[in-house]
Amino acid sequence: MPELSEFQADFLQYMKVNSFSKAPEGLYEPVDYIMQLGGKRLRPVLVLMAYQLFEETYDEALPVSMAVEVFHNFSLVHDDIMDAAPLRRGKPTVHHRYGLNTGILSGDVMLILCYEFLLKVEKRHLVADLVAVFNEMAVKVCEGQQYDMDFETRKDVTIPAYLTMIEYKTAALIECCLALGAILAEAGSENVDHLRAFGRNIGLAFQMQDDILDTFGDPEKFGKKVGGDILNNKKTFLVLKAMELASAEDRKALDTWMETTEVNEEEKITAVRALFRKWKVHELAAEKMDQYQKTAFEHLLQVQAPAAKKQLLFDLADQLLVREV
Repeated sequence: MPELSEFQADFLQYMKVNSFSKAPEGLYEPVDYIMQLGGKRLRPVLVLMAYQLFEETYDEALPVSMAVEVFHNFSLVHDDIMDAAPLRRGKPTVHHRYGLNTGILSGDVMLILCYEFLLKVEKRHLVADLVAVFNEMAVKVCEGQQYDMDFETRKDVTIPAYLTMIEYKTAALIECCLALGAILAEAGSENVDHLRAFGRNIGLAFQMQDDILDTFGDPEKFGKKVGGDILNNKKTFLVLKAMELASAEDRKALDTWMETTEVNEEEKITAVRALFRKWKVHELAAEKMDQYQKTAFEHLLQVQAPAAKKQLLFDLADQLLVREV
């Protein structure tokens, strides 16, 4: 039975064979650039793992795994443009290296290339189902991004609205990866539904963990500066829960901090973190994360596949959801 590293290696080999080194170089070199920046390749691996639950090999799922990885990187290219981000994984972002117009156009062609890979599957009778699930996900990711941008200026954001936003922006793609693998393996609607629910809940748990680590994590382990969400006035679960539970005085203080940009960064992070600790919202976020993980595992247990194969997904989820605070 393959290990995680084998899924990753096989995907990377497929990506190498299907590189985007072609003319015009000005369009495709940025595509190769973003695709080669690294990462754990979690999303394509999930496609392969879901397929392999029901089949002996997973070569047939490689084109679909490539489609989701191209989509993921396409979304990063355009996210970086919208955020005016100079770096991605420690390297210049596509639009900083190649220019804004190229960033937009190369991102556009990446979205089109996703469908080219979906059309490479040998089971032609499944193409319409695969595209339908892929399109549903792609629309949700765009909707989630718009909600996220809208929330920056809204003062009436609720926790349910926030959870919908992260479900669309983060969890939808993880859910889609598992669904695509199961559909391609012709696993049946019940198995597909349980894997979708598993992926959706793991995605929500992962984002909840990210909210916690951004404020309370170890910078060395988290991989970026702690407190970024606070400095960017992001309306995370921690902020919204604190607003819900805090006294009028503390709500006013938090509201003032979250509207402030001209301030000492460490002072702001320390003050907001203290308010979070006072009202124990990081503990409530951790409880919420655990609930999502529990629900995810309950759905994975219901999937009709060999226990040893499902264990790979259990193990991967556990690796992703390890507390560092």
